[in-house]
Amino acid sequence: MKKFDVPVFYRSGLISSIKKQRKLADTLKKDFTPTLLDYGKVQIFLARHFGFCYGVENAIEIAFKTIKDNPGKRIFLLSEMIHNPQVNEDLKSQGVQFLQNTHGKELISFDTLTSEDIVLIPAFGTTLEIEQKLQKIGIPTEKYNTTCPFVQKVWNRSTSIAKKNYTIVIHGKPTHEETRATFSHAVLDGPAIVVKDMTQTKELAKFITGERPAEELFTAFKGQYSDGFDVTKDLQRVGVVNQTTMLAGDTQAIADYLKQIMISKYNLTKDNLHEHFADTRDTLCYATNDNQTAVSEMLETNADLAIVVGGYNSSNTSHLVELCEEALPTYFINGFEKLINDKEILHYNFHTKEEILTKGYLPDKSPAKILITSGASCPDALVEEVIERLLSFFSITDVHSIKPKYN
Repeated sequence: MKKFDVPVFYRSGLISSIKKQRKLADTLKKDFTPTLLDYGKVQIFLARHFGFCYGVENAIEIAFKTIKDNPGKRIFLLSEMIHNPQVNEDLKSQGVQFLQNTHGKELISFDTLTSEDIVLIPAFGTTLEIEQKLQKIGIPTEKYNTTCPFVQKVWNRSTSIAKKNYTIVIHGKPTHEETRATFSHAVLDGPAIVVKDMTQTKELAKFITGERPAEELFTAFKGQYSDGFDVTKDLQRVGVVNQTTMLAGDTQAIADYLKQIMISKYNLTKDNLHEHFADTRDTLCYATNDNQTAVSEMLETNADLAIVVGGYNSSNTSHLVELCEEALPTYFINGFEKLINDKEILHYNFHTKEEILTKGYLPDKSPAKILITSGASCPDALVEEVIERLLSFFSITDVHSIKPKYN
């Protein structure tokens, strides 16, 4: 896999060494057991896979190279490069300006742009409408496009099945940048509709079977369907793709559910299933899959708590939190400073969208067993800072004082 030129301050000597060892010992990535850092009084279990993925490193490399190669030029980002506050602040400190927030609201008017400006498209991609707006101004979009290749893979698959007269069902968060971009590309070749979860999927199924009257869809899925959507015609043939940061298991469950609905309604067999349902399993992102599988394996450990590091508006990170929460006390933080001391932690509740101060989060026992992972947009350096902070509470000053163990 390609090596990216990512700023050294995002790297971690500890984490890089661990990842290199694990990769050499498990080239086929079949071992998802966590790495144990045993410091005696505290044991830290690191997920097998976490941190920057291919698409994120690609985006960061392009962004920082663009800054270096264009001194004196105005450089803009459509919205956040990735959902990590440290990375976005670093880009701002280099003079990069943000045109929109993560929900697509303009922060700087497009009318102020000129053909001499540079506009970076973030890793999530963007809509065709925005691309056309930039091109009309005279701003090239291809050279500074950091869209993740795996997001583009979803778009290509959507195009392919839409041209075969399937309606695209997108599993994603309707207001997320990536889902908006995928929807924009999908509707170029056919009808599309967004489902945010299994609950909405089951409601969509009622329109497929005729259990609910067609006209009710336009209220139930307001803002989530393409123009001219014909409930009677457009739900006869469907294919499911996803926002790549969603829980892979959830997307698969949604696809399986809709497949069974089609089998039941049309009395389909394996041989003629394709007449009403497209196989899109190949659109699931490898990094999302690996990170989530690594967390599931890590949760087999008899631990006291889990800490997940990443941006609070990061979809893939929130899903790792969601997995951990099912098993044990979980604390979602975006930096080491949230570990206030050995008694208090300031962490984010992504359900209520607020930070919470919790006291007594560390167990009064020895050894304390802590699980740690991070989102795909979180620099490894932040994870090492979190580990160092935790160790300081146990009077341990050298993070490199032990040899990592696995298997």
